Amino acid sequence: MRKRSAFIIFIFFIFYSSISLGQFTHADSLRGSYGPARSWWDVTKYDLHVKFNLEDSSISGWNIITFKVLKKGNLMQIDLQEPLVIDSIFEINETPSEPKRTAYKKEKVKSYYKDGNAYFVSTTNNNLQTTNKLIVYYHGKPHVAKNAPWDGGIVWARDKNKNPLISIACEGLGASVWYPCKDHQSDEPDSAELHITAPSELVSVGNGRLRSKIDNKDGTSTYSWAVVNPINNYCIIPYIGKYVNFNEVYKGEKGNLDMNYWVLDYNLEKAKKQFTDAPKMMKAFEYWFGPYPFYEDGYKLVDAPHPGMEHQSAIAYGNSYQNGYYGRGDLSGTGWGMKWDFIIVHESGHEWFGNNITSKDIADMWIHESFANYSETLFTEYYYGKKAASEYVIGIRKRIVNDIPIIGPYGVNKEGSSDMYYKGGNMLHTIRQIINNDEKFRMILRGLNKTFYHKTVTSKQVEDYINKNSGIDFSKVFDQYLRTIMIPTLEYKIQKRNLFYRWTNCVKGFNMPVKIMLLKNQYSFIYPTEIFKQIKINDKDLKADDNFYIKTNKVN
Repeated sequence: MRKRSAFIIFIFFIFYSSISLGQFTHADSLRGSYGPARSWWDVTKYDLHVKFNLEDSSISGWNIITFKVLKKGNLMQIDLQEPLVIDSIFEINETPSEPKRTAYKKEKVKSYYKDGNAYFVSTTNNNLQTTNKLIVYYHGKPHVAKNAPWDGGIVWARDKNKNPLISIACEGLGASVWYPCKDHQSDEPDSAELHITAPSELVSVGNGRLRSKIDNKDGTSTYSWAVVNPINNYCIIPYIGKYVNFNEVYKGEKGNLDMNYWVLDYNLEKAKKQFTDAPKMMKAFEYWFGPYPFYEDGYKLVDAPHPGMEHQSAIAYGNSYQNGYYGRGDLSGTGWGMKWDFIIVHESGHEWFGNNITSKDIADMWIHESFANYSETLFTEYYYGKKAASEYVIGIRKRIVNDIPIIGPYGVNKEGSSDMYYKGGNMLHTIRQIINNDEKFRMILRGLNKTFYHKTVTSKQVEDYINKNSGIDFSKVFDQYLRTIMIPTLEYKIQKRNLFYRWTNCVKGFNMPVKIMLLKNQYSFIYPTEIFKQIKINDKDLKADDNFYIKTNKVN
């Protein structure tokens, strides 16, 4: 049986790899790899200026890209997705002229050429360890999202009063769908400014804090927003609509946190009632995960023309001011999910996992979604108890499909299975049971956010951290749940009160402990491997702890 299981795993991976490799193109590699035109320079800031032209659904503007030279190189890859086009590119040379003043000299780059959605720019500012600037002018009609946020793109919508309501969702598809950037998750700008120009009768909201509002005397106004913390490219997002604002101050672990709510004018009273879940969320998540990672930039919920997204410090909210998920009720089917607003809880969970800790490659997006999914369980536990939380996480298992592995292929901007949500959350719940010490588990969650504060990481880094700080080697557990579609199966038989048990449908060397009921109403650990073991049992049949995401199979 062991040899047969290993053979099946091997054949599956060969098949999956061949399918994966065959479907990817040169464009996928340019988009998803960290090639020589990306690796020599590090983005330190985006200063993005964009005008939204409602008359023809176009945008125009420029992005000042500040970057540091890490090693020798002069060909830069700048990404901008068709049908948007780059108009011109300049290098900015800064020279001190007087004390505390700087003179700027703008020179057109020597040359650049286009390869699909990537532009390769020849630069001259490439002295090691220097910080330089590139300004990229562009315009066009960006790709329109058909089903935001899942397919990505710009949303030109109308609110219920027929006023414009505009935003963007671009995780996966990439921020280059609406502005020129180094479109790779592994390199986040250390800070960013977003200057949004739109009709003056509308309000423009962005990430971080509002720096200024300027009346351009031409029927448009420019709102300038800024974050002073690192931010994912896909999290830099504008919102344009008939917004009003209310706010509160949350007294958190790092002091006073500004919590702002930008809602459509007719939603104000509903928002004041529904958004009471926001400080409740903050209290629960600071307990589990540590301090909110972006105190300097504040926390916001913003009415959006789609269900929701985790845009850092400006979370998109579109859950219709109701508990549960987007009119579909409780995803777990247990009733617990109807006691809180799914979008506020789940998308805010991403402020810690996704925005604070970001996967370098989208293939490792389980780091975002598995933890954010499990944040729903932890929120439920904080307010309704451990039994409620267990029921919730067990309830969402019915949504696991086990179609392809959770971790996708690397270097081609391709995520794995949507099981990164429900299966990933259940994997974390299973790991928690094995650690068998809730305080240690909580310290691991907080430790992850402290150790990888404002960093991009790989799956291996996260796995290694959990292994080291739990004192348990979960390598085979991660391989099983993240890299295969097999549900580990506890195969057993009972002969004269002797229980014989082993793991099947598993990776080679799988040895995960599991709890079963050996005494009446009392679960105890057993330690199966792929070879049958034996233990005394009082019951006529085996009952495994439902908190472990496994299957059982009785054989003769």
